Amino acid sequence: MKKPKTITLPTPFAENIGGVPWSEYPRPTLVRESYLSLNGSWELEAEDYRGPVLVPFSPESLLSGVGREVGEAYTYRRVFSLPESFVRGRVIIHFGAVDAEARVLINGGEVGFHEGGYLGFSFDVTEFLRRGENLVEVQVIDTLDTDLPYGKQRRKRGGMWYTPISGIWQSVWLESVPDEYVERLEITPSLDSARIRVVGGAKHKRLTLDGGETIEFDGDEVVVKPSDPENWTPENPRLHGFTLECGEDEVRSYFALRTVETKGNRILLNGKPYFFHGLLDQGYFSDGIYTPATPEGYEFDIVKMKELGFNMLRKHIKIEPELFYYYCDKHGMVVFQDFVNSGKYNFLVDTALPTLGLKRGISHHASKRRRQRFESDGLATLARLYNHPSVCYYTIFNEGWGQYDADRIYRVMKNADGSRIFDATSGWFFEKESDVDSHHVYFKPIRLKSGERPLVLSEFGGYSCKIEGHSFNLTQNYGYKYFESAADFENALCRLYLDEVVPAVKNGLCAAVLTQVSDVEDETNGLVTYDRRVVKVSTEKMKAIRAAIDRQERMGGFIN
Repeated sequence: MKKPKTITLPTPFAENIGGVPWSEYPRPTLVRESYLSLNGSWELEAEDYRGPVLVPFSPESLLSGVGREVGEAYTYRRVFSLPESFVRGRVIIHFGAVDAEARVLINGGEVGFHEGGYLGFSFDVTEFLRRGENLVEVQVIDTLDTDLPYGKQRRKRGGMWYTPISGIWQSVWLESVPDEYVERLEITPSLDSARIRVVGGAKHKRLTLDGGETIEFDGDEVVVKPSDPENWTPENPRLHGFTLECGEDEVRSYFALRTVETKGNRILLNGKPYFFHGLLDQGYFSDGIYTPATPEGYEFDIVKMKELGFNMLRKHIKIEPELFYYYCDKHGMVVFQDFVNSGKYNFLVDTALPTLGLKRGISHHASKRRRQRFESDGLATLARLYNHPSVCYYTIFNEGWGQYDADRIYRVMKNADGSRIFDATSGWFFEKESDVDSHHVYFKPIRLKSGERPLVLSEFGGYSCKIEGHSFNLTQNYGYKYFESAADFENALCRLYLDEVVPAVKNGLCAAVLTQVSDVEDETNGLVTYDRRVVKVSTEKMKAIRAAIDRQERMGGFIN
């Protein structure tokens, strides 16, 4: 069998990388003035490569300057110096994400170890620093261990499996903090106020809203009621900025006033039934794979999908840098966030049998290590995204991949964050406990009826249209129904929505997730191409679909 012919496809964002890639402040929910980016050129020492690599792009990506796998174990090195004015107490090093195991050393001394490729981690490196130059090393191991969350990565990529990445793929940065500092904020909104819990820092605090209102308080918690409250919605994404002074520490953050909950068979946003018109968003880019050339890549996807009438993205089996969620907060894009799956995938059990109708009664074995990692990462995901108002919904298991103890894990996660919706089993293999009834429909007409819980069409479509000159794989293609032209592709999508999805709203459908935002490698079922240079559908026709959905909503299309 001939190896498929693939090509490199640069995105337009690569033109704006600059001297320090991803120099934007990486943690918008807790901002300090002390910030030093360590992104840029590092030295990479691997089994079959020794040379420069551009961080924060994985070695497998075009943008890294390496562009291929370099082995399962390797070391990053970089020399840095701290300005005298930078250090004022403690110095913390932050990593947005490193896939999959990372051991960090400063000047030869080990400062910490982290396992898991999708969540950030930090270490206090104060005692390891020297005056003048310092050497940071990151020792990476990535064997694509299925006991760890791994997403859509596979060494033998193809079809719905994609090029694996490894190593540093999000920003690396330093900040200095006073000896007593704010470690994190936990912001819980309501319709007219926000409860802000402060972890760490001095006892006495002063909070100032951007409008000028000031609250002084002692202790760890305060309830803030803006004088001009407006609820956050996709149509009006109002954010309330504030500054928190806490002893010698000062941070900036923001909150929004919004609630999301279920009532009967409806999902309520701010107390009212709301239809979530969304897309599957894999977060892959043709030149950076897991990481767009600049944050503009994320913002482009969000803004463009808003222009096409969508109000929700299902972030599929990947956790993004915080800037992605900030742009969703800012622009008004609801996020349905997936947990990252672990465990081996079985085509017969996880795809073929459910497609034929077997959708209950199957679960997988999970080792003790896999259970511990999946559940601890799940809780860490809730904590990391807690302050983002755009994040309204979590998917725990997708199509049975690695699924085990779904009811118990639903209870654990719901207890940890009762302010969001939880989809325990997206697609099939339903158990007893979930906030929604979640279905995937690809190869048959959409005929769903609402029951006691909100009805969610969590995946559908998958229609494919390959655009010449903008496709990664020149010899192979992957999708669920194929169209030769963008016009035929668009017309088929319109028929699918108007003939099947819009009538389902009348039958109680609360959310629908079309596959997908963009092409990804062999998959050409995106509304935009993998390189983000061609939009395959017109704004006019996509907005006509949205208008038809809105009419059903206004007519009371939900069942009480």
